[in-house]
Amino acid sequence: MRLDIYRRPDTDGKLSYLAVPEARNIPEEATNTDWEIEARAIEVDDDADQLQDYDLANVAGQISEKGYAITSVQH
Repeated sequence: MRLDIYRRPDTDGKLSYLAVPEARNIPEEATNTDWEIEARAIEVDDDADQLQDYDLANVAGQISEKGYAITSVQH
């Protein structure tokens, strides 16, 4: 699958990341935050579990369940 990756500043100077399938809009429940594009159309295995560079876990599971994947608030 191909994903667009967004980022936003988080607490303690860290960044949170949001992965959305390519060409989809940021989901409504996440649009209240100032997401900036980090990467467009990155190629990821359809069953990807982790995207280490973006601190994303259970990527395929989150996208299947919610339509997007987001960095855990406990990172």
